[in-house]
Amino acid sequence: MLIGEYVHNIDTKKRLAIPSKLRREIGEKAILTRGLDGCLFLFSAKEWEVFAEKLSHLSFVKQDTRSFVRLFLSGASEVDTDQLGRILIPDYLKDYAQLGKKVVIAGLFNRLEIWDHDKWETHKKSLETQADKIAEKLGELGVI
Repeated sequence: MLIGEYVHNIDTKKRLAIPSKLRREIGEKAILTRGLDGCLFLFSAKEWEVFAEKLSHLSFVKQDTRSFVRLFLSGASEVDTDQLGRILIPDYLKDYAQLGKKVVIAGLFNRLEIWDHDKWETHKKSLETQADKIAEKLGELGVI
């Protein structure tokens, strides 16, 4: 299970070390793509297949659906983990997420999110102030 919050640096060659605890779950080959809220998503190959399969069943007739599928599939890049557990972040994904040198890797059960450190801190503070309201809505849905 992918959980936790880790702060790492992107090196001058655009490589990011994935924490060893998370690396075991992600594997040697993973899929990096545009995420939501201005971050990147990193999926294991297995989890990517599950996600992509769900996307493939969406109707392409609706513009919103086509746009959503385009965002994730066209932006996807297969990345290999090197011997030191690093992945190379392509320029277009680094630019999309506006990643600086310092980033946060957040484990979210079936994927990792990669955030610019400052953007993550701002986003997290906003979420923390809304936690009670979010929990209430999830309770209404029967989730918690």
